[in-house]
Amino acid sequence: MSMKFRSSIIGLVLSCACLGLSPLVGAVQPARAAVSSPDPAKLELASSSAMVVDLASDQVLFASHPDAVVPIASISKLMTAVVTLDANLPMDEVIPVTIHDTRELRGVYSRVRVGSQISRKEMLRLALMSSENRAASALAHNYPGGHGRFVAAMNAKARALGMSSTRFVEPTGLSELNVSTARDLVTLLKAARQYPLIRELSTSPNRDARFQKPNYAQSFFNTNPLVRNPAWSIEVTKTGFINEAGHCLAMLARVDQRPVAMVLLGTFGKRTHIGDASRVRQWLETGKSTPIPAAARSYKQQRIQQLRLAGQP
Repeated sequence: MSMKFRSSIIGLVLSCACLGLSPLVGAVQPARAAVSSPDPAKLELASSSAMVVDLASDQVLFASHPDAVVPIASISKLMTAVVTLDANLPMDEVIPVTIHDTRELRGVYSRVRVGSQISRKEMLRLALMSSENRAASALAHNYPGGHGRFVAAMNAKARALGMSSTRFVEPTGLSELNVSTARDLVTLLKAARQYPLIRELSTSPNRDARFQKPNYAQSFFNTNPLVRNPAWSIEVTKTGFINEAGHCLAMLARVDQRPVAMVLLGTFGKRTHIGDASRVRQWLETGKSTPIPAAARSYKQQRIQQLRLAGQP
């Protein structure tokens, strides 16, 4: 090897080192492997009820009070979407915002004006993406047979899926009588995954919606900020909150190429359920997770005590 050529090679190596690059151009770097069977004892969540399932193997990776029957808030809207799509109604049909049979909406503020109109598809997007309660109500009111038939169809679908601990009384999740379990909601996530439109609309980052009669426009954003994080690959997502339910999240995501369903119920604070999702991901990737805040731990303990006093599993 000539001195000139050897100097060129040394210079290339030094240049790559300064830039933080591998001098082996084109070499494949080893991928970080996920922990195939992480230890559940090393995952601490703020959720009072939770379940994490590997959908490739159907293996339950983590469970905490998965059969406790609890209010699920706007996670109810996943079933609202399933029932809407099962009816095979025209998604481009323009329908009015109607709420008169959804008594839970009385006095609840919304930027969506009663009586205004938009397509059924956009109603579904707003219900899933930004958890618009009036949009969910409109889907039920514009269902064959109306609101009552729609709620009956929600419960019939739950039974058909084997969700034996689930009950709905209205389509939005505002009622604390809409109840389910973490285990049942994993089943609902699996079902929702089969609908391409639910995958598309629930993960939309944002939308400028244009209504008719009267004409107006509003900007809406996804209630799950993780859909705007490029580090996450999310297939289906729905958040929820009412006081009785706490903050909740049902989500299907890919973690190191593994499809994972995670249901996180009854957390403290506006972002605690999002923090729990990140803890699950960290645990799957590294086998450990960061601790939860003291306030979240205290809230969790209170909720678990309430479950025990109520005789919940």
